[in-house]
Amino acid sequence: MKLINKIFKWYLTKNALPYWVVLAIDIIICYLSGVLVFWFYYHGAIEFSNLSLITTTIFVDMVFVLIGFRVFKTYSGIIRYSSFVDLQRVCLAMLLSLVIAEVMHYIMYFWQFIRFMRLQGRQIAVMYLVATIGMVIFRVLVKAIYDAYLNPNRKVRTLIYGIQEGGIGIANNICNDRNTNFLLKGFISHDDLYSGNTLMGEKIYTIDSQLEEAIENLNIKAVLVSPIQVNKFRADTRLQDMLINANVKIYLTEHTKEWTGEDDLTHVQFKEINIEDLLPRDEIAVDMDAIGNLLNDKCIMITGSAGSIGSEIVRQISIYKPGKLILIDQAETPQHDIRLMMGFEYPNIKVDTIVANITNFDRMESIFKQYRPEYVFHAAAYKHVPMMENNPSESIQNNVWGTKVIADLSVKYGVRKFVMVSTDKAVNPTNVMGCSKRICEIYCQSLNKKINQDNTKEVSTQFVTTRFGNVLGSNGSVIPLFEKQIKSGGPVTVTDPNIIRFFMLIPEACKLVLEAGTHGKGGEIFVFDMGKPVRIADLAKRMIKLSGAENVKIEYTGLREGEKLYEEVLSTTENTLPSFHEKVRIAQVREYDYDAVSKQIEELLLISRTYDNMEIVKVMKSIVPEYISNNSIYSVLDK
Repeated sequence: MKLINKIFKWYLTKNALPYWVVLAIDIIICYLSGVLVFWFYYHGAIEFSNLSLITTTIFVDMVFVLIGFRVFKTYSGIIRYSSFVDLQRVCLAMLLSLVIAEVMHYIMYFWQFIRFMRLQGRQIAVMYLVATIGMVIFRVLVKAIYDAYLNPNRKVRTLIYGIQEGGIGIANNICNDRNTNFLLKGFISHDDLYSGNTLMGEKIYTIDSQLEEAIENLNIKAVLVSPIQVNKFRADTRLQDMLINANVKIYLTEHTKEWTGEDDLTHVQFKEINIEDLLPRDEIAVDMDAIGNLLNDKCIMITGSAGSIGSEIVRQISIYKPGKLILIDQAETPQHDIRLMMGFEYPNIKVDTIVANITNFDRMESIFKQYRPEYVFHAAAYKHVPMMENNPSESIQNNVWGTKVIADLSVKYGVRKFVMVSTDKAVNPTNVMGCSKRICEIYCQSLNKKINQDNTKEVSTQFVTTRFGNVLGSNGSVIPLFEKQIKSGGPVTVTDPNIIRFFMLIPEACKLVLEAGTHGKGGEIFVFDMGKPVRIADLAKRMIKLSGAENVKIEYTGLREGEKLYEEVLSTTENTLPSFHEKVRIAQVREYDYDAVSKQIEELLLISRTYDNMEIVKVMKSIVPEYISNNSIYSVLDK
């Protein structure tokens, strides 16, 4: 009795007790498997009079299953959540039990304490095999019935995009995770070679009409994109449109990094896509460690630190522990937000958040004199085209004069490198804002040229300009505007059905800014490869589809003053030179004389204080002859 009590205490502990039913069912399956083996080998033995002897024999030969059950804890799982791991545990438990039974059956031939039939080794093996199959079928059947009919939170029928390491890794992940909401129903591949084949028991589909039919017939509600196939998926607008039109939710990994086959794919987390995720762009690899080594322990000034670009530059530089950060912006509330962010995320970095106007020469000189920055990242600027078109004086005073102030002080106080953030709108400008940034580029280049010619200092300031297009998520971007319009029921306003724009993620743009700034030797205008342009009307249509909103119309309002149908970045090989990075090229532009440019800017500043818009723009056009106004009142000046 004591032995029996110990056995019960061993198995029926507080932790194991809730699963005693599973254990009991498995024992019943083992017993019935033994009966089946007896029927197969001894047809005449299956009689009521022999039932006691048969039962004793079965339990003697299968008592060892308890050892396997205990070692692998086959009873500890929830049957309706059974996964491949659970089935594997059952098989391993029965294999261990079989090995023990096969060894013990030789000993049992001489066992005289209990009356039972002595089975042969192959008969025991068949009995264990049948029992294993029975337990596996039981678990699979219960899970299938539960998933099909009884699951209150019915799993989402899902396809996986990608059949290589990433896709298989994701498939294993969702199949083995009992808490996942996804139910694997197939794979999607670009390679026609795999069409109709199966992977992990599920069909592989290629991107054709059969895929559309499969989505409808299988009631597919989700597609998981393999983390190593994200770029290929972004480039396939046909597939995206097919899924969006079928109301299939698309999920990408939450991580911003691109994955490789060497990454751990066992715990990948997914998020539902937004429109930014679908914009076609190639991965931009930047050696941030090399950049970090240059910026580590340096005193760095960032103007426009509260803006979209400036704040991201602050975050990326902070990772590499600069000696001190001098953050300047005239917007008090956003600047305060940056101060709080730095205190919370980077408490060990010395940082001064300063509210100041970069056009105030005396104020800025006092800051330069106090801190003596080694690197300056100049991101402060007015950037909205319609606003600057209506206020050209502010564009000159802030963008042009502000840049001149920071640039001149950088030279005076021995800044090693001055990096200016420009825009693609500076290329053949058609508006005031773009022209003002082109004047900033001209001044920085001419100042760098003058410094090189004079060569009076041991360490002279190097001026580097970076030029790129729209960044996703920036203040005033079309995407947040469209989101608001869709939420309010529309209409979504697009200026022109043919208007196109280049887009880049803010973190990617800032990484290239930092890399260009650290690699530039001075005088260069670095042009970023923005990838493929996006038609804004198509962008609006997709956003409406993704939102699930109905009856939201698109309204075309006409081009705004100074707005182009398309932006130019001079990224072709004909007008650019290669640089340190395949995504960055050096613009070949006309050189200017510093003294002439400086005099022109001084005159332009004086005229800006008259607030005579026509006169201001007239002078701007004389400095930048390629400035031809588009859809603007200033077009009369081009005649």
